[in-house]
Amino acid sequence: MAEEKKIEEIIILGTGPAGLSAALYAARADLKPLVLTGAEIGGQAALTDRIENYPGFPEGVGGNELAELFQKNAERFGARLEYDAATEVDLSQRPFLVKTYGKEYFAKTLILTTGASSNKLNIPGENEFRGRGVSYCATCDGWFFKEKKVAVVGGGDSALEEAIFLTRYVASVTIIHRRDTLRAGAILQKRANDNPKIHFIWDTVITSIEGKEGVEKIRLKNVKDKKESEMGFDGVFIFIGHTPNTELFKGQIELDDKGYIFVDNRLRTKIPGVFAAGEVCDPLYRQVVTSAGMGAAAAIEATRFLENE
Repeated sequence: MAEEKKIEEIIILGTGPAGLSAALYAARADLKPLVLTGAEIGGQAALTDRIENYPGFPEGVGGNELAELFQKNAERFGARLEYDAATEVDLSQRPFLVKTYGKEYFAKTLILTTGASSNKLNIPGENEFRGRGVSYCATCDGWFFKEKKVAVVGGGDSALEEAIFLTRYVASVTIIHRRDTLRAGAILQKRANDNPKIHFIWDTVITSIEGKEGVEKIRLKNVKDKKESEMGFDGVFIFIGHTPNTELFKGQIELDDKGYIFVDNRLRTKIPGVFAAGEVCDPLYRQVVTSAGMGAAAAIEATRFLENE
């Protein structure tokens, strides 16, 4: 029991680019950080097939491969990864309490890097067919749709990146977007427009997903003329943004109106000793490189906080 109540210098929640970068910097400061991995190592980045805009990889790098490199780098300097997830935190007093499914941990400082999760359409059939034709990860599930017809919902970078990836396997991809212009970057737009397997439906939303054993068709509604229609598809991939994973912290820490953790320009929350980094507090940039930089900065700030004590 005494070992369970050992007080850690620093605990990091999450192992996306922010969490693993924080772990590296905290480990280099000889703080021997404990990192609770959460559900998956690498966060959203690990689900991306190819990352082409992370410095140092001119040919691009697989998301999962980059996450493994981050992890090895952090562990080399003494970061300890615990394959567990926080179920409850108490930020009301120090040392801070973090409960998981089977243990209790105490920490002098915390870095929150719990990331964000994919948004849902919240329409009939979406939950029913999840894993049976409805997906939020082309890298995870694209292989199952070889030579099939799929729809992609969204108009940002993620939607186009995943649609382009899906063309490796599928017969065709139809991108369905509620507006008449895309939010994605110019290079991605050009790649999508130049790909013969990719088609677009504009000013349209999906109102339901239907089928028997799996997805068979979707119902559509034009947002301008209100006309309704249906189309046959074998799969629906949904990429309409993210919601920060901050449920654990509600009522204990300041969140903005969208649920993101509020931090100052030094990644400090309003609670002394609690820092946040990455997509859990970044609705604007949401890039691997910015999350990694935030994680490093948060660890430096946590180190200074402990030194000043």
